[in-house]
Amino acid sequence: MTITAIKKQVKNPDRYSIFMDARYSFSLSSEALLSSGLIVGQELTAEELKQQKEQSADDKMYNACLNLIARRMRSKGEIELYLKRKKVSPTLLSNILNKLSEKGLIDDKKFASSFINDRNLLKPTSRRKLILELRSKNVPGDIINEVTQDDNQQEKTNLIRIVENKRRQSK
Repeated sequence: MTITAIKKQVKNPDRYSIFMDARYSFSLSSEALLSSGLIVGQELTAEELKQQKEQSADDKMYNACLNLIARRMRSKGEIELYLKRKKVSPTLLSNILNKLSEKGLIDDKKFASSFINDRNLLKPTSRRKLILELRSKNVPGDIINEVTQDDNQQEKTNLIRIVENKRRQSK
């Protein structure tokens, strides 16, 4: 089979459609296209085509994870659950998690401290509730303990704020 065209996609300009014998075959991100070295006129065997299609599916999953992280910070456990729900193979799951960790896009310690900081600013709550919320986000227990350990002063100010709000509501 011969690659007859490589065209930029209209709806997603970061992806390219690969046409084999004048028919659409698969698509790749610009990064994956550059690393694969595919060019127009190149012959691909059935095995190479299968490998490129697998690369395309893997690339789509990685980009889906990037889109998920772009909305808000995520813990490693949240990304892992997302990939398991999408029924991703264990090897691809570990590859994606390693790639995201290497690029610094997922870091449980940063996530936990940022989550606590945001929660204290927007909706102050007790230390115990913060710990439960972090556990629900699949943050490891040792990181939760480390991040919430020096939070006593903040907890006191949060409790005072909560009590004041309840007093105002009861009047």
